Order: sequence, then structure tokens, then C-alpha cells
Amino acid sequence: MNRITQLFNIKYPIIQGGMIWNSGYKLASAVSNAGGLGLLGAGSMYPEVLREHIQKCQKATDKPFGVNVPMLYPDIEKIMDIIVEEGVKIVFTSAGNPKTWTSFLKERGITVVHVVSSSKFALKAQEAGVDAVVAEGFEAGGHNGREETTTMTLIPMVKENITIPLIAAGGIATGRGMLAAMVLGADGVQVGSRFAASLESSSHDNFKKTIVDVEEGGTHLTLKELAPVRLVKNKFYHDVQALYAKCPTTDELKELLGRARAKRGMFEGDLEEGELEIGQISGLIHDIKPVQQIVDDMMSEFEIARSQVASLL
Repeated sequence: MNRITQLFNIKYPIIQGGMIWNSGYKLASAVSNAGGLGLLGAGSMYPEVLREHIQKCQKATDKPFGVNVPMLYPDIEKIMDIIVEEGVKIVFTSAGNPKTWTSFLKERGITVVHVVSSSKFALKAQEAGVDAVVAEGFEAGGHNGREETTTMTLIPMVKENITIPLIAAGGIATGRGMLAAMVLGADGVQVGSRFAASLESSSHDNFKKTIVDVEEGGTHLTLKELAPVRLVKNKFYHDVQALYAKCPTTDELKELLGRARAKRGMFEGDLEEGELEIGQISGLIHDIKPVQQIVDDMMSEFEIARSQVASLL
């Protein structure tokens, strides 16, 4: 047992990232059943869709699970009310000020974790009263911090500044990566890309196959003027780069991005015009397999790596 397994009452300190278009009830319940903490990704769900997934997740597992809520969500009040009404006990917040909702949630007996990209924001989250923070490095897929600090640098820096439990995210898909993060000061890890390439992920099979095919250097952080996002280098990505060559305005970038690009790519499987969000670690993901096997493999590799390190000392 460590601080993260105790906080969430789980077997392993592995949290599944609440990724948009990937993190439905099948993935969240499978991760929880495998001994980690599954998260529903509210960022791609209408309020009543989230309610449906919470109810289905409650039927699919008797283990703890939570909801990831980007606080820029337009129906945030409805989302938070549904979380309370349905009895969810764990909420991960991101993309906003943790002071906005932390007190509301904690007063209702909900454990709150906030996602940050710097020591400065980690300290603010701690001051806001959250129970733990996720420190996410530059390697991560999807929307990212503007600081561009890598996980290996970020984790020990955040550890110096906070006393609450610390979860590392960004570039972690293996047991070796998990051990490295914990040696650097993390109490647990949040894993996104590896679980996106699982049988239970709600994303399109085309996207899952793309994750497996991505090689080193196959992703890039772009659209920083809007919201930094790490994407696979597909046709849409190259269209963005071509527009950058013309020194576009923010409005021109928004016009190219349009609406529902992420859904088009990850959920509907359009590999050319869709926004394909995935992390740099996808270069180490070579197969699509069940969640239980992913967790078992990570823990087995973690123990082997820990023994190997001990033998060197």
C-alpha cells in the first residue's frame, strides 16, 4: 500500500487517463476491475451521456472509479450535479482553476485530484484543497501544458513543492516507466496512450491501429495559440503546418480546426481529416490488447525492473 492506493482504495497505483473519445464505461470499469483506477472521460460526453456511462460503470464494477472533468466544459454545472446525484466519489479536474469546484466537491464527500503542468500550478492546486495532483509532462498526448516541461524534469520539481500525493503522467506505458516515475518522486502513475490502444477503449479501431503504427517522432505538439495539443502527423496535421507557414491569425487557425475534429479522428476513425491525439510513448506501443493484460504486464515488468535496479546497488 502507498498513498495513492490508500487514497483511492485500489490494488495498484495505476490510474487510467480520462481521455476524450476513448474513456467510456467499458474502459473505466475494466481498469478498475484489473486493480487500477478507471476514469470516465466527461470531456467528450453530453451530460446525460455521462450519466448513462456512470450508471453502466457502476453495474460493470464494484471497485472504485472516477470521472475526469475538463473545467472549460460548457455544461460544467450539469456535469457536476450529475456526478453528485449518481454518487461518484472520485473526480479528476483539469483545464481550469481548482478553486472553482474543489470545495463544492469535497463538501459532498468526493475525493478531488487536479491535473497540472508545472510546480506553480501544483502548489496552487494544493492550496485549493485537492487531495492529490497529476503532474503531466510534455510527452503526453492530447491537450498539454504551455510550459513544455518533460515528465522526467517535472516530477521531481513538483515533488519539491507539495506534500500531497503526486501522480506522474506523460510518457508512461510500461512497468519500467512506472518505476522511473516513482523513483523520481511520484506515488503513482496516470496512463493514457497505452489504455487507448486496448480492446476496451471506446475509440475507433482505425485510431487504435494508428497508435500501434506510430513511430518515434510521429507526433508533435501544435496549435499552441488555441490550446496546445499533441497530434499524430496525418493530413490534418500537415494542413495545420502549411497554414503556419503563412503566419495565420488565431481566427484562421480556428477556422481550419473547425468543430468535432477529435471526434472525427478518434471516435469515427477518419485518419486523414481527424484530430488524432496520442502521446510520444505510442512509439513503444506495439499491440492492441485487453486491459487486464496491460495491467498485468505493467506490474510484472515493474517488479522485474525493481529487482534489476536493486541488483545494481
